[in-house]
Amino acid sequence: MFDEEHSAEVVAASFAGTPDPRLREVLTALVRHAHAFVKDVGLTGEEWAAGIKFLTATGQQCDDVRQEFILLSDVLGVSMLVETINNRAVGGSTESTVEGPFHQVASPARALGDTIDLVGDGEPCLVTGRVVDSALEPVPGAAVDVWQADAEGFYDVQRPGAVPSRNLRGLFTADAEGRFWFRSVVPRFYPIPTDGPVGALLGAAGRHPYRAAHIHIQVSAPGVRTLTTHLFVDGSPYLDSDAVFGVKDSLVRAFAAVDDPGRAERYGLPNPFREVDFQIVVRRDGGG
Repeated sequence: MFDEEHSAEVVAASFAGTPDPRLREVLTALVRHAHAFVKDVGLTGEEWAAGIKFLTATGQQCDDVRQEFILLSDVLGVSMLVETINNRAVGGSTESTVEGPFHQVASPARALGDTIDLVGDGEPCLVTGRVVDSALEPVPGAAVDVWQADAEGFYDVQRPGAVPSRNLRGLFTADAEGRFWFRSVVPRFYPIPTDGPVGALLGAAGRHPYRAAHIHIQVSAPGVRTLTTHLFVDGSPYLDSDAVFGVKDSLVRAFAAVDDPGRAERYGLPNPFREVDFQIVVRRDGGG
């Protein structure tokens, strides 16, 4: 029978017949930890009701371009923990980080060297890189999906009608040597959405909502593990206090100032401009 002392054991036993062993393991652990939490903090009925109301509001905030539950997972550090556990960097591979809540729009295919900036605002930037495996052999034809905030700290989906759809998004195909390059603008740091329950939570906790400036990059190819990572702008505010805990030292790069009219003309950029190079090391399936 159910009692306070043995509550977790009683409820966990109800899942003993779950056919899927992994589901049984997860549900049993969830019950054990949830009951321990309630007992540890001495949760009141009013607090329990407030928690249910918060989660309900979180679900109601979700739509086709915004996922408030992902945002909640992000600010609690759960997204980064899951990502880190499941994508441990080995053999010198590039570290992963969170996908974030704004990869809800398909990136348009673009040719190498194209610009992803459809507006023309911000400091022009050339992004170059190479996709290689742990043996530093190229991964030809790798798909390099990129998306970023603009110079004011907004994604296209946050400014519908104000900027073109798919602004600052692009899907590139690496060449035979695994190289990729494209034109963009230097991204700005920005706040995660604060007009929903997650923003209210941060406010109640006295936490700021800002993310350090970055470009999202997701790399995939046959025979390699898909990698989701960030390219962070060195010197950006909030590198040491990113709201979703996504910053890793190995992913921070200098966006160097370049004053070279010849190179600017070659890449179709105004002079001067900024430049960053980011080699991405992916893992082969079943190995490094």
